[in-house]
Amino acid sequence: MFAPITIPYGAVMLFNVVKLKEGVKVEDVELALGEMCNVVKNTYGDEAGGFIGGQVFEYTGFISEQGSFDATKMTEPHLAIVTYWKSFEHHEKSHADHVFKEKFDKVAEYCSETYEIGYRMLWQGVPE
Repeated sequence: MFAPITIPYGAVMLFNVVKLKEGVKVEDVELALGEMCNVVKNTYGDEAGGFIGGQVFEYTGFISEQGSFDATKMTEPHLAIVTYWKSFEHHEKSHADHVFKEKFDKVAEYCSETYEIGYRMLWQGVPE
């Protein structure tokens, strides 16, 4: 569950921002979020499903003055769900499935807004 993941070159990354409703804490949404992530991992994590791996992050208030043009954006409480897929088509097929939608709807009950945008990998590397 907490093991490192390896992302093959050519993967696509989907970045999902989950803004929590006022008064909702991470602890309130953890179970629903865990169930949703488990469904993705266990249902779509094969060749046919195309899921490679994922990560969930909680915004903690870090704002890089060095790397930000506008450090005031996105400072309300939110989570980032980062998933890696063999293709955007695999992602869309999995997320259209009723099994996933049921779990995502439970997470969305705690949210004021969600949006998910996709990226094509251009570079990756590690220290030599």
